Amino acid sequence: MGRHREFDVDEALEAALGVFWQKGYEGASFEDLTQATGVARPGLYAAFGNKEALFRRALELYESKYLRYMADALDEPTARKVVERILRGSAQLHTQDASHPGCLGITGAMACSDDGEPIRREIVRRRAASQSALRRRLERAQREGDLPPSADAATLAAFVMTVAQGMAVQAKAGASRKTLDAMARHVLATWPA
Repeated sequence: MGRHREFDVDEALEAALGVFWQKGYEGASFEDLTQATGVARPGLYAAFGNKEALFRRALELYESKYLRYMADALDEPTARKVVERILRGSAQLHTQDASHPGCLGITGAMACSDDGEPIRREIVRRRAASQSALRRRLERAQREGDLPPSADAATLAAFVMTVAQGMAVQAKAGASRKTLDAMARHVLATWPA
């Protein structure tokens, strides 16, 4: 008869998420993960598999717990409100915890060796899906007359995502919430009417 786990898998996953968020995929060692979770290596392997599988689970948790504002933003009544909610949500997320500022996706994919390439590709795929969803929402806004016909929805979506990603990099480098909010205000002040 197998032994029962002596740790809470959800708590261990939350702790691992914090390590990955702070150090990125490549920067997080298994020693970092075992120290943060309080779970020995065999227990982590048994519960989650290898480091890549653990990161993927942490990424799922991150999206469901912290990135909900992205999907919720798409329900806003105007394109400007959509963008405002995305950028303000980004500013809040990237500065909410001093121990891991920025974005897990940006931190996780910044420096990947050949071994980390599957993780980098997964993060890029998820970012592209978010950008596509935003583009479709902006195209809808254009059809509804909320954006001018001359607006390029694909370019606007890429621009908003680039700003949000840049905000994550700035937060990782120490930028304050006030600074990120100012960036959001600037983008909104130049939004096509």
